[in-house]
Amino acid sequence: MQALQSPTLRFSSPLESIRKQLPFVSDPKPNNANPQTISSSCSKKKNKNKIFASSSSSSSTTNTTISLPQREKDPKKRVVITGMGLVSVFGNDVDTYYDRLLSGESGISLIDRFDASKFPTRFAGQIRDFNAHGYIDGKNDRRLDDCLRYCLVAGKKALEDAKLGAELLSTIDKERAGVLVGTGMGGLTVFSEGVKALIEKGYRKITPFFIPYAITNMGSALLGIELGLMGPNYSISTACATSNYCFYAAANHIRRGEADMMIAGGTEAAIIPIGIGGFVACRALSQRNDDPQTASRPWDKDRDGFVMGEGAGVLVMESLEHAMKRNAPIIAEYLGGAVNCDAYHMTDPRADGLGVSSCILRSLEDAGVSPEEVNYINAHATSTLAGDLAEVNAIKKVFKNTSEIKINATKVNLLSLPHKKKYTHIHTLFIV
Repeated sequence: MQALQSPTLRFSSPLESIRKQLPFVSDPKPNNANPQTISSSCSKKKNKNKIFASSSSSSSTTNTTISLPQREKDPKKRVVITGMGLVSVFGNDVDTYYDRLLSGESGISLIDRFDASKFPTRFAGQIRDFNAHGYIDGKNDRRLDDCLRYCLVAGKKALEDAKLGAELLSTIDKERAGVLVGTGMGGLTVFSEGVKALIEKGYRKITPFFIPYAITNMGSALLGIELGLMGPNYSISTACATSNYCFYAAANHIRRGEADMMIAGGTEAAIIPIGIGGFVACRALSQRNDDPQTASRPWDKDRDGFVMGEGAGVLVMESLEHAMKRNAPIIAEYLGGAVNCDAYHMTDPRADGLGVSSCILRSLEDAGVSPEEVNYINAHATSTLAGDLAEVNAIKKVFKNTSEIKINATKVNLLSLPHKKKYTHIHTLFIV
């Protein structure tokens, strides 16, 4: 499995350094922009990476000048990433998370949150010892569903990373700052406990927070309320693609001039009996209970399904103009994306990968990037028989020569130690 080579995910560059590395960024006027070259220093180690296509999150480009045809020049419409925040099985610190990701550590273990002994799948990427101190007040911390707790902590950490924590947030126009954090399942624990209360004790025992804390848009809503952000605020729920849809939609709000800044990402907390049981019923989960740390093995002939995990990941996305005006740390630039549906089946993709390949092509077109420029792909990597085949077929349709393309799946590292074989796979929605 190809590993990213940067020793650290995070870099902090002053504005002048960014301007020197991005010649056409030095003057924010569109007429002075040069769309033909871009150079970005996002790690301490040089490599030849150019453009990244990704299904979840992105690394960065490093000290390499390349050709970028038909690139957006207006700094009001160009979208950059200035902050990252997360809650994960590897902790809530981005650098620690990334170091453990690169070392190939496993985040998978046997479930001990509830008695899973009767389930055919008894392991998951369960977060332990989560601490929201300093980010959520005590009363709400006890009351909120974990899905919402993870969202609030990841969102606030992303703002801190973007140099917009505490008092600094008051320096921006909050009416032009929005939140778009999605979730596939929503507040599943609150929902499950509400149903249990109704059956066992009657409707009078249902918490008044049952509906607010179960619906999928409440993570975005609570972040907006606590931070006073009055821009676009909603959520998207599209299963495994949720976060990517949120990044895509958030970027388009900025491109259309509807916002200067968006907090975007995803949050999930479904490792409870009904969550595990539901996916077991779909026959989607691996049952490798004797060796859970190698259970997530996309493209392997012995793969038997995916592995459940939980957590949240959030980015701060801004227009280039807005980021430069406040001297923000620029991590990467979002170039383009696309979304679609293969209109085929509830869980299985088309075997020929047509839905995926057409989405990749539209994403490349939106970004102004040719297939030949792509040399790193972060794969969707379902570890299911149908999903892996469809994505392999899709990548072959779009990228005629894959000999120079590095492909891996950070999902595999997040969920379990990768089986040591070479993999090829893709599902892409955006390019940075």
